[in-house]
Amino acid sequence: MILLRFTPEPLATVALAARLCYLKTNIAELAAGKDLFQYNDLVRNVVERGHESVLEHVSFTFGVAGLSRAASHQLVRHRLASYSQQSQRYVRYDEIAPVIPPSITQSPEALAAFTAAMDANKSAYAKLIELGVPPEDARYVLPNATPTQIMITMNVRELRHFFKMRLCTRAQWEIRDLARKMLELCRGVESLLFKDVGPNCLLDSCREGKQSCGKPWSRGGEPQD
Repeated sequence: MILLRFTPEPLATVALAARLCYLKTNIAELAAGKDLFQYNDLVRNVVERGHESVLEHVSFTFGVAGLSRAASHQLVRHRLASYSQQSQRYVRYDEIAPVIPPSITQSPEALAAFTAAMDANKSAYAKLIELGVPPEDARYVLPNATPTQIMITMNVRELRHFFKMRLCTRAQWEIRDLARKMLELCRGVESLLFKDVGPNCLLDSCREGKQSCGKPWSRGGEPQD
């Protein structure tokens, strides 16, 4: 995964939007009056107050390779985002290195069954292509484990929501790992906007009810024992 693009001067952008909401002044004058130290205090204040609409003016764009189709189907359910995904209709797969869940790699018997199924799928796909079936139809035999490449753009408000949902231990392992890596990249650009983000148990209390893992999260992003 790589961070492809992000809004320049993210704190300044958020602060400008916040000031515009609360001050009776000209927007050009606001844009010209830059003071980074004031930005920190103002942005921290609006985030703590829950005035998150101003966060929508800052976005991050990620490039992700090797994500399974199973995980990408979960990812695109976050509709307040933009996605461009490698097409199985137009891209032919000569080699397929499937994404293997850790639970399968822990059992030789499970891994053997998984590998046999993947090999059968790959052989069927290759045979269909050889017989002249177009990739858009041959892809029907490809499994959820097929890796994909996807470009993701989210604004900060949606990213904070995404991290709340997908860093929970109840989230599926692959998208949880994706969320952890995305958060690390975001914090590398601007830590203040992502200082207090994570699952509900980190921010307030767990809302998973009987399905709770029972372990509160640390700010390092792992459940505490």
